[in-house]
Amino acid sequence: MKRAIRLAATRPRAALSKPGPSLQRRTFINPTASKEVLPVEITTLPNNIRVATEPTPGHFSSVGVYIDAGSRYESPKLLGCSHIMDRMAFKTTTSRSGEEMSTAVDSLGGQILCSSSRETIMYQSSHFHSSTPTAVSLLADTVRNAAFLPEELETVRDAAAYEIREINAKPELVMPELLHQLAYQNNTLGNPLLCPEDRLDVINGDLLRDYVNTWYRPERIVIAGAGMEHQELVELAYKHFGDMKAATSAPSPQLQSSTSTNGASSSRTNPPTHLLPPSSPSSPSLYKTITTAATSLFHPSPMQSPTAEPTWQELAAAKARYTGGQQFIYRPDLDMTHVYLGFDGLSIHDEDIYALATIQILLGGGGSFSAGGPGKGMYSRLYTHVLNLHSSIDHCSAFHHIYNDTSLFGLQLVSHAHHPVSSVLPLLAHQLSLLLYHPIPRTELTRAKNQLMSSLVMALESRSVEVEDLGRQILVHGRKVSVQEMCEKIARVDAADIKRVADRIFGAGMRGPPSVLVMGKKDVGEWAGVWKKYGLGGL
Repeated sequence: MKRAIRLAATRPRAALSKPGPSLQRRTFINPTASKEVLPVEITTLPNNIRVATEPTPGHFSSVGVYIDAGSRYESPKLLGCSHIMDRMAFKTTTSRSGEEMSTAVDSLGGQILCSSSRETIMYQSSHFHSSTPTAVSLLADTVRNAAFLPEELETVRDAAAYEIREINAKPELVMPELLHQLAYQNNTLGNPLLCPEDRLDVINGDLLRDYVNTWYRPERIVIAGAGMEHQELVELAYKHFGDMKAATSAPSPQLQSSTSTNGASSSRTNPPTHLLPPSSPSSPSLYKTITTAATSLFHPSPMQSPTAEPTWQELAAAKARYTGGQQFIYRPDLDMTHVYLGFDGLSIHDEDIYALATIQILLGGGGSFSAGGPGKGMYSRLYTHVLNLHSSIDHCSAFHHIYNDTSLFGLQLVSHAHHPVSSVLPLLAHQLSLLLYHPIPRTELTRAKNQLMSSLVMALESRSVEVEDLGRQILVHGRKVSVQEMCEKIARVDAADIKRVADRIFGAGMRGPPSVLVMGKKDVGEWAGVWKKYGLGGL
């Protein structure tokens, strides 16, 4: 059965048999069934920057710089800086004018971008193989040498203010951000993802340079590449980033290299001697940086200012503290009622994260109109149990935002104004209670696991997604967790795991109150009575 799941979760490659004069026979190779896994090589530079590559064939290469920084780490002084750093990327530097930077970016003939999230800031390029040296040079220049000219900052402020207004006007965009602020009130993941509007005029070049000096530290940086030789990227990384100073509290380790194959790693005994600092001791990196792939959109929220500015070490070590709560935002101008229901989930390091991800697929859902078929999740529970039975509900789906030390799992629903809002929480609670108290058919569970595995495999068909996944995983785990390993863990999830993990999240093991966020003309009412009726939260 596991073999069948793995076959369904991958996109097989056709291998031609020996050519003949007429028809050709074809055999299919299942990549997850093979023990031959392309190695992931990881090298640690003397200043603790890690360089990772994955050898994948193709005409394009991708390279990125991934930094363990983002809005969750911002202090009151630096609030909003990660958003502005994102928008100030690939502008004037101390070595290139804005026009020269723009011309160099255009000459790559590929894609180059910067993106900030709650736990990561990434600079990434996809380009022809021959342009890798230029791409790394541009990434290094904008990461290390940004000029932060006043006129460019003013342009970015205007663009950010417009962006904030646009997002505030669209409930489907602002609700995920408001939910984070409700779920993690005044701490870490509750910080606004984009710069609060009243902070735009406060952020200047000096503050951004302070942000760079605080968070752009070598031990918090990973340089990842796909489609190029490992040694080539190591040489380029050392050329452009090798002079960054390591943390004074940590000794400079000897350049280290490892080859990872499906989670296993082995040290290279003879690292390139020309990259070693003189008399540097050989020791493993003392830092294990952390992040994950999860982003959402912004709405400004006040942050309580502590009596003293926390140190960067305190901010980096701060754990997300789930608070939960209920909030109603009165919007008489809306024709729809928007409801978000969130729970304290599991961290990316928890082994049950695969079961919780399967629960999300099992619940599924989407919009009331879909141009797709079964592959779009139209056989999932929120489609068959909610959308197909209630014509006044426009959207209902499960969501799951995963972070390094927690996750935010839940359901969202959008209904027309004439739909009775008092029925919304009972409707959602009923779907959750079914996971706790009713057996899950094997065919339904198998379908959900196949959909989850296939989405992982198909996403990695993109070179840019592949290199981003590599960079983020090195930040999170210190190694590459292969898609084969993830698919094997998903395949092992059974009905008992689903029930046990559901009990951890919204059953007797529920940690803290749910996060209930409503925007519209009417509120949905209190959640406690509904929870007791449906046996949620141990009530």
